[in-house]
Amino acid sequence: MSENNEEFKAWAEKKWGNKKATTGGGIYFLGFVGAAIYYVSTATDFWMGTLGVLKAIVWPAFLVFSALSELGG
Repeated sequence: MSENNEEFKAWAEKKWGNKKATTGGGIYFLGFVGAAIYYVSTATDFWMGTLGVLKAIVWPAFLVFSALSELGG
C-alpha cells in the first residue's frame, strides 16, 4: 500500500509540481473579509471597529473554542 502512495505522490508532483495545497488560505481570507465586514458594521465607535478587525483575524479560534465547549459540555 505504501508503494501506491509513493507512486501517487510522484505522479502528483510531476503533474502539479512541488506545490502545497493552498486552498485553505483562500477560504481563511474569505472568512476574514466576512468577519471583518460583520464586526466593523456592528461597531459603535472607532475602537470597537479596530477590535472587530482584530477579532476577524482570530475568528477560527472563537469557532473552535465554541465547538469544543459544546462538545465537552
